[in-house]
Amino acid sequence: MNGSEGSLQVLTGGLRLKTRVQHPKVIERTDRGGSYWYFRYWADEIQPDGSSKTVRKFQRLGASKGENRLTKKQAELERDKFLGRLNAATEKQVIAKGVILFREMAKMYEQSHLERENQISKPTREKARSHLRLHILPKWGDERLNEIEPKDVQDWLYQNFDSWWTMNGVRNLMSAIYHKAEEWGFWEEGRRSPISRVSIGKKWYKRPRRILTMEETMKVLARLKEPNLLITETAIATGARISEILGLQWKHVDLETGVITIEQRNWRGDIAEPKTGRSHRPLALGHLAERYRARAKADNADPEAWVFVRNDGSGDPLWDSGVRQAIKKAAAEEGCDFPGLGPHSFRRANITWRQRVGGTSIETSKIAGHSSIEMTEEYTFVEMERQDELTRAIQEKLASVGEKNGKALQPLATDPAAGANGAGSLAGVNGQSRLKPHTVLACGSSPSETQPRSGGPSDDRPGDGRPGCHHLE
Repeated sequence: MNGSEGSLQVLTGGLRLKTRVQHPKVIERTDRGGSYWYFRYWADEIQPDGSSKTVRKFQRLGASKGENRLTKKQAELERDKFLGRLNAATEKQVIAKGVILFREMAKMYEQSHLERENQISKPTREKARSHLRLHILPKWGDERLNEIEPKDVQDWLYQNFDSWWTMNGVRNLMSAIYHKAEEWGFWEEGRRSPISRVSIGKKWYKRPRRILTMEETMKVLARLKEPNLLITETAIATGARISEILGLQWKHVDLETGVITIEQRNWRGDIAEPKTGRSHRPLALGHLAERYRARAKADNADPEAWVFVRNDGSGDPLWDSGVRQAIKKAAAEEGCDFPGLGPHSFRRANITWRQRVGGTSIETSKIAGHSSIEMTEEYTFVEMERQDELTRAIQEKLASVGEKNGKALQPLATDPAAGANGAGSLAGVNGQSRLKPHTVLACGSSPSETQPRSGGPSDDRPGDGRPGCHHLE
């Protein structure tokens, strides 16, 4: 940190340091429940607006009588130690109070953190710069760190953003700036930042979350052409991010085993490490392996060449925007386009379908390269088709148990003529329920042998007095 007063004025918007040398007398006090040495002194307290206010303060030094008493000379030495620190007030001590402008702190954050490519990926860096330029600095740039109030920030977020994800991104960026301020001595260590007290509530989504059904997916794939077709199929088969697929070089493809290894990503020409540490992973291509072999043969693939290259002869890798446009166009032609549809939708589909065909959430999370199971849960959709499948499985299981126990449940209707209740309904023939309220179902007797439950004060007595019999409510 630059120790010049000029630097302080730039960072704080004109704040000047006051210097004072004082040497007050040490006085003994004996009239208030004990004898001790003390002195009074003047101190400058920094105000929220960056100005300073001079106040008179009292400082106790130690006992003047008793076992641990100090002599007056010793008390004067303690006074000098205390005032030595006070009189040598430094820029660092003043700035740690949070008096610098948020704009100046944000500038340092951008220069010393965002611009370091090995720390921040380009997509994250661009998004942070956009939030700073468009939203944060116009509102908070001229405020001092210690002037920003949690309620003001919270109200501002709710008034200006209709997306939970944008609110969360802006809040997290402001919090990161305060974190770096503490790290670099511009905010007192251990002091909570105002942003840590800002709440944005539970996560919500601006539009319904969905993925294409398998039928819709096949229709879209039928309209895609190479290389967009193979790129999209790779996203569906492996769950890889589009940036990871476009970051593949032939050296990352094991044509013999049919495995690709994610070692880097390509975001619009910026080649960098994958998103997280767990994103470094091998992924099986399954039936796509033969397609990759054919492509490698046709391209006379060099290990350092990109798998998916631009068609302008440059040899540079494709960008994701062209793939996204092709997918949107194909989906629109099939009448299944929706806001947000793109290559990432097929990554979400893979995560959902992998679990549907028997993969565990842990397996799916590791294959997806997620940092946590919770993130995998966010990506997982329970489609209505799957819900119906599970619901029917429960109904059929319940029906089979009823049949084993005296046929308390009538067989599930399989004939469309069974009535308006339809196949798989728990309602019986002619609208009569297959489940009779207050009837014993778990006994070995037939329905005619069971007794209806009579009212009474007890809710936990057995149905008809026999072991293992219980009423269904």
